[in-house]
Amino acid sequence: MSTRVLIPSGVLGLGFSDEALHNGIKARPDIIAIDGGSTDSGPWYLGTGNSKYSQAVCRAEWRKLMEARAELGVPLIIGSCGTCGVDDMVDWMAEITREIATEFGQSLKIAKIYSSQPHAFIVERLNSGNWRALEPELPIAVNDIESASNIVALAGVEQIQQALLAGADIVLAGRATDTASIAALPIANGENIAAAWHGAKITECGALCSTHPTSGVVLLDVDHTGFTVTPMAADAHCTPHTVSAHMLYENADPFHLHEPGGTLDVTNAHYEAIDQKSVRVTGSRWITDDTYTVKLEAARSAGYQTTLLALLRERRYVENARQWIERLHAFLTTLISERLAMEPVSYDLDFRLIGMSATLGAQERRDTIPTEVGVLLTVTAQSAEQSMEIARLCNPHMLHFPLTDHEELPTFAFPFSPVETARGELYEFFINHVITLDNPMQAFRLETETINATG
Repeated sequence: MSTRVLIPSGVLGLGFSDEALHNGIKARPDIIAIDGGSTDSGPWYLGTGNSKYSQAVCRAEWRKLMEARAELGVPLIIGSCGTCGVDDMVDWMAEITREIATEFGQSLKIAKIYSSQPHAFIVERLNSGNWRALEPELPIAVNDIESASNIVALAGVEQIQQALLAGADIVLAGRATDTASIAALPIANGENIAAAWHGAKITECGALCSTHPTSGVVLLDVDHTGFTVTPMAADAHCTPHTVSAHMLYENADPFHLHEPGGTLDVTNAHYEAIDQKSVRVTGSRWITDDTYTVKLEAARSAGYQTTLLALLRERRYVENARQWIERLHAFLTTLISERLAMEPVSYDLDFRLIGMSATLGAQERRDTIPTEVGVLLTVTAQSAEQSMEIARLCNPHMLHFPLTDHEELPTFAFPFSPVETARGELYEFFINHVITLDNPMQAFRLETETINATG
């Protein structure tokens, strides 16, 4: 016996093969589990409480999964609703679920797990010492907590299991670990705990652990001694390499994975191809922690940004682009002080050379000279007005600033008009800690509702 989990994709909104989903349904899984997002795309989504993905696309994919759930008569789970997992995004998914249930004429019970944290509770954890910094350690104080626009705790399997015990047909979880929604039912059914967590880690991104990553859909079978993973697309295959490699994905340590309540150790895991499509994994180990901890994520405002983009194509300026922006940066810093009475401590000018060192900045070690280079200037200041004022002061000098004092003014190209693009408010992550809970539900709220759409 085993517990069979169908994972349609790495995240709702990314897409999956309809044929592969149909094959997965035919395999008769015990549950369907999918993730709703993560911190991959930066702090803005948590800071503002918004989804990265298109609502129309999420609704269309969720409609297919709700249809599959009804056909199978099994639970459907989504973790980290709306990318960031704040309470508003759980309610966002609940509204989508109600609309689709009404469309289908479905009656069902939904469970909502709320992960947003009141400032007062986090301050209490901090003051009582029920809190530990992770590496790299970020200094934190009570006043820092108050500056957060949103704080979430990452749920594990225990919170999702409570929702399943409540008889939920659909579980809408706030921020949760990427693996929790997949591992919850196998562990509740008494399968091997290490295998459940390990299998969940391997399949969290759907078919990324296969030879056809964009097909999306994979099937996970967890039993008492290990797990088996099988991609559902006809032309997709899992191999020991594609499966074992996924322990490297978004994980600093390829042999250890920390989750609420313990640590997965795959040091002695064995990966074996059992046929041309499936891989069997055994030998992983689960180490239970003495205390139950959950990770926190928090975002806060870090100013406002405006961007400008200029294109350099004249060979001499392309070859000397780094020296040009260093000279321009110094010139603009003096000009901003003289004209706007602002000192560098109150703003930031960040130049990136697209085509040369836009990704790594000063850490770039390659020294190739492209045909042209884009110069991206990002201005960050304490208000939107200040950011735009600085950008407008920089505008003409991005267009005409010379490489030396003894030459004619050059003219570069602006691809847009107006040149300045207001990016709005900037957010930053500022908590890298776990908190200790007296019980797994202490930092979470579980609410259920029944939708009766049969008329």
